[in-house]
Amino acid sequence: MPELIIVFWQIFKSTWKIWVAIFIIALIPILVEYFFIWFKKWLDKRWLEKHKYLVEWKKLDPKRFEQITAIIFEKLGYKTKVIGGPKDRGIDIIAAKEGKRHFIQCKRMDKVIPDDVRAFWGSIQKQIEKGKGEGGVFVTTGSFTEESKEFVKDKPIELIDGLKLEELVKEKGVNFIFNKKSKN
Repeated sequence: MPELIIVFWQIFKSTWKIWVAIFIIALIPILVEYFFIWFKKWLDKRWLEKHKYLVEWKKLDPKRFEQITAIIFEKLGYKTKVIGGPKDRGIDIIAAKEGKRHFIQCKRMDKVIPDDVRAFWGSIQKQIEKGKGEGGVFVTTGSFTEESKEFVKDKPIELIDGLKLEELVKEKGVNFIFNKKSKN
């Protein structure tokens, strides 16, 4: 056995430059991908600095609106992960702050009806019951019906309409989000 180790060591010693080159070449695609992710986020932050008004956000495609919403929550001190897409199960963003996770649903709609809010509640309820999150936030560029507002009164869901979102960006530091007590 020690002879085998010596043989491997001799081979490695004579070919170490090749191994280092292979390692570096393998890292390049990973580093390039991380750079582009960082660069895209940087561009979105710059875009948000110049476009602070609701009328501009309504023109965004749904995916971009999710990314901009994540940046708004980051400015409020949350760490965010955008997971939206066709298989997001009603959760577009996971936001975490001080060890607490919150689920965010983003919709570019004029009026959010109770069915949309109920669907969101259905997607986060099990997560909350399992202790995987504290509550949810439903963000829209429009407004919520009175029935939608009534539905969330006894639920750990915060509703943020377009005007409230615009206010958040202007003030970036308002701490009204997640101020409800969790009720399951």
